[in-house]
Amino acid sequence: MASYVIFEPPGQPEPERAVFVRDGFHWLAFLFSVLWFLWYRLWIEAGLVFAAMVGLSAIEDIEGLQGAALVVSFLLALGLGFEAPALRMAALRRRGWREWGVVEANDGDEAAIRYLADADAELPVGTGREPPASPSGSAPARRPAAVPVLGLLNYPGRN
Repeated sequence: MASYVIFEPPGQPEPERAVFVRDGFHWLAFLFSVLWFLWYRLWIEAGLVFAAMVGLSAIEDIEGLQGAALVVSFLLALGLGFEAPALRMAALRRRGWREWGVVEANDGDEAAIRYLADADAELPVGTGREPPASPSGSAPARRPAAVPVLGLLNYPGRN
């Protein structure tokens, strides 16, 4: 099972517009880094990766550094494959999206079903659809946000 970090758009909660970011290695970001960043509208990151690739190809033309440039290119692509979801999550936070929480699911569709089931239960009073009453009479508990285990970026709530 994969973990999906769920982001809600700025403003009023709109569960149907939520974004699901799978936490883990992204093969497309590893193989096609610049295109992956452009697809998710991460313009600055795409520009930096493109500049790094141009610099590494320039270093490759220097006599004796071909092997080093190849190794550094592979390590850069590998790091981008691992850090791509963290970079996307950071961009969503910069744009004002709120992190709703984390769900574990086999695929994105199952993650959406789990999120929508929890989001419907958390609707505030007066939205047209009342949340189901809990047996204890208290409001349903919200899932705590997961703390990432690995990563190079700063995450909220971590010191």
